[in-house]
Amino acid sequence: MIRKLVFLFIIILPLKVIAEPSKLVTPYKVGVLYWSMDIPGQVIMREGIEAVVDGFNLQARKNNSRTIKLIPRVAGNGDEGIERQIIQMDELINQKVDVLIVQPADNAALSKPLLRANALGIPVVAYDQYISSGKLHSFITSDNYQAGYLGGEYIASKFDNDEIIKIVLVDYPHVSSTVSRVDGFFDALARQNQPYNILTTYEAVEPVAGTKVANQLLNDFPETGSVDVVFTVNDGGGLSIVKALVEAKRDEIMLATVDGDPESIEYLRQGQVTVIDSAQFCGAIGKEAILTVIDLLSGRKVASQKLIPVFPVTKETIQFYPGWQGKIPEEFIKPWKSKTPLWTGDVVSKIVVK
Repeated sequence: MIRKLVFLFIIILPLKVIAEPSKLVTPYKVGVLYWSMDIPGQVIMREGIEAVVDGFNLQARKNNSRTIKLIPRVAGNGDEGIERQIIQMDELINQKVDVLIVQPADNAALSKPLLRANALGIPVVAYDQYISSGKLHSFITSDNYQAGYLGGEYIASKFDNDEIIKIVLVDYPHVSSTVSRVDGFFDALARQNQPYNILTTYEAVEPVAGTKVANQLLNDFPETGSVDVVFTVNDGGGLSIVKALVEAKRDEIMLATVDGDPESIEYLRQGQVTVIDSAQFCGAIGKEAILTVIDLLSGRKVASQKLIPVFPVTKETIQFYPGWQGKIPEEFIKPWKSKTPLWTGDVVSKIVVK
C-alpha cells in the first residue's frame, strides 16, 4: 500500500509542474484599428503588421513565451467610417487591451477615446495618420511632406519659370498625411519660383469619390488646354481620375500623385497622364508600427515619431523603384531641376516634445 502511494505522488507531481507555466503564458491583446480595406496601400500596411506578428508568434511558441493576439477592426470610408472607428476604439479600450494600434480615419475624431486610453494607461501607437489631441506613444508614417514636395518640384521642372501653371487640386483635408502632401507640393512650387493658379479644389481619397470628381472635372474643364496639372493626394481617389482623363484623351494634362499603387505606376510607365507618383513603402510602415508595439510590450523605449521616406517614381527613375514591399533603394541625384538634388532613403526617428 505504501509503495502505491509513493508511486502516484511521483507521477502526479511532474504533471502539475508542466501544467502550471502554460497557464501563465497568456497572449498580449493588441487592438488594431484599420481605416479602410478599399485603398490598396492600406491593405499592404495591414499585411506588413500581420506578417511581423506571424513571425513573432512562431518564435514565441518555440520559446513558450507570450504571443500576440491581434484584435482587428475596420472602420470604412466617409463619415460613417469615422463614426464607426470612434465606437471601435472605445470597444477595444473596454476590452482592456495591452496596446492599441490605430490608423485614424480622421485626425480630430479619435481625440476623446485617445484621452480615455491615456487615462487608463493603455499605450497607443498611430500609423499613417495622426490624432490631434492626447498622447501617442509613437507615430509612424511616410514622409508625407516629402511626397508632396517631390511632386511639386518635378512639376515645376516641366514648365518655364514665367509660365503660370493652371492646377486642379484633388484634396482630402481630414487627415494629417494629405494635409502635409498638399503643403509640400505648393511649397516646392514656391521654392522653385514657379507661379501657379489653383483653378478649383475637389475632394476624393477613394475610388467612388474619385469617379465623381473625374466626371465633375471633365464637365467643368471640357476644353483642351484649360488645365495643365492635376495634383491628387493619393492613388485611392486619383486612379479613377487618371482613367477618366485617359479615356477622354486629355493627355495634355500632367497628373502628380502619391502612393505608388501598381496600377498607377503602370500608367506612368506607359506615359499616360501620370508623370510622377511619390510612392510609399507601405509594407515598411506596417512593419515599423508593429515592431514599435513589440518594443513597448518588451519595456523598451521607442521613438515618438518615425518618418519613412517616399520614392519619386518618374519615367527617369522607374527602373529603381522596388514596389510597395520592396527594399528602400540607395540614394541618388534627382535627374531634374531641384533645390535639394540628393534623394536619400533614410528613416528619420524623432523624439517629439509636446
